[in-house]
Order: sequence, then C-alpha cells, then structure tokens
Amino acid sequence: MKQDSQLSIVRKIMAEFADLTGLSPAREAPRRYLWTDAFAVCNFLELYRQTSDETYKNLALLLVDQVHNILGRHREDDPRGGWISGLGEQEGKMHPTKGGLRIGKKMNERGPADPFDERLEWKRDGQYYHYLTKWMHALNSVSRVTGDTVYNTWAIELAKTAHARFTYVSFSGGQKGMYWKMSIDLSHPLVQSMGQHDPLDGFITYNQLQATADRDFKRSARLDLKTEIADMAGICEGKSWITDDPLGIGGLLGDAFKVAQLIVHEN
Repeated sequence: MKQDSQLSIVRKIMAEFADLTGLSPAREAPRRYLWTDAFAVCNFLELYRQTSDETYKNLALLLVDQVHNILGRHREDDPRGGWISGLGEQEGKMHPTKGGLRIGKKMNERGPADPFDERLEWKRDGQYYHYLTKWMHALNSVSRVTGDTVYNTWAIELAKTAHARFTYVSFSGGQKGMYWKMSIDLSHPLVQSMGQHDPLDGFITYNQLQATADRDFKRSARLDLKTEIADMAGICEGKSWITDDPLGIGGLLGDAFKVAQLIVHEN
C-alpha cells in the first residue's frame, strides 16, 4: 500500500513536470534545461519499468527528442542558427549530440567583450561537463530499456566531443586538466577551473557507456572510449573527492551506485 502511494506521488510530480515544461501536452515553445531533463528521462523510464505503461516510455523518448532539437541547436536570440555542431540539418538529426548540448539558461552566454561576473555567470548559457555526463547516462538508460543502440551511440558521440573540448594539457605539460564551463560552440572556456568531481564522473560514465557498447557486436571502432577512459583515469590520479557540499555528496553516492551496477553486470 505504501509503495502504491509513493508511486502515485511520483506519477503526479512527473505529470506536472511534463505540463509545466511543455513536454505534454505539447507547447509551441517548450522549456528545456539539460540537468533537470536528464533526471526526468530516468524517472519516466523507471515509471515505465514499474507500471508497464507505455505512456512513460513515450514521454522519455519525446523528452530526448525535444532536448536534442532545442539544446542541440543555437538559441533563438543568437545570430547563429542550426545545430551547434555545425552539421547540416539532416546530418545533425542523425548525430544530434556531436556538438554537445547547451545548458538551457535564460541568459545568453558571455560574449568576448563582456567582463566576467561570477554572479551573472551562473545565469548564463554555455555547456557544463557535469550536465553532459548526466545526459550521457540518460541516453544510456534509454538504450538499455528500449534495446535501441542508437541512444548509446549518441551518448558515446557526446562523450567523445565533451572529452576533446573540456580536457586540456597545461603549458607545463604533465597531468591533464579540465574546464568547468565552455562556450555554446565549445570553442573556448568560459570558466577555466575544474569541477571537483568532474573527472570521476566522466571516468565512471565513460565506463558505463563502454560496457553497453561492448555488448553490441555490430558497433564500429569509432565508438570505442578506451582512450578517453585512460585519459580520465590519469586526471583522477591523486585527486581528493572529499566534500561537504550536499550536491557533491549526492553525486558521489550516485557514482558509487553506478560502479556497483557495472560490477554486477560484468559478473
């Protein structure tokens, strides 16, 4: 009885989410935000698993489509248009994550002539690595639930793009570093410091995507993340994950659960 009550609460929350953000019923200008939407995809998939109601699976797939078509493209207030990857319309639809995905903030990104303002930067658009890894996980979850490998392919393409643009070798050489926030087109960093748990998050997420890809014998060599995994292992070396930040603690717990799942599936 208690479980039914909890399930009812989750159903209500997700129905309100779908309505308020323009997912369902459909709205002319849906509001998409990558972090929230990544968790919403996983919630809809779990509701589908627990209820066998196809409505929830369809909402998850619709949300993925909306995110790619909105956050994978330039903003309406940006003079640039089309896919942020620079791909043509049809190729962009086939590879919607190749240019990364915008955060979804209300304000446009900081321009080259704009001074840095720490308070305003939180409100400005761009790309966050830790938002992208959450979307990789969401796409991987869709792939595992539906059996459609294209979603994990998109996750791997996103991982390769994010890794190439967010990681860098310092002028002094040695251990690689990571940027915390990049521009919408991933051409330059907006915040150069590294998120404390970003390397660990990336290392675990890449392994998750690789494990799923390894079960698909028809995949091509370009979908291999072994180089990126080795890179992340190097960046993680010597780092401390200790934190008193509630969000950071939650992230570590989530990462620990993913590692446990990987171990169980491997065995």
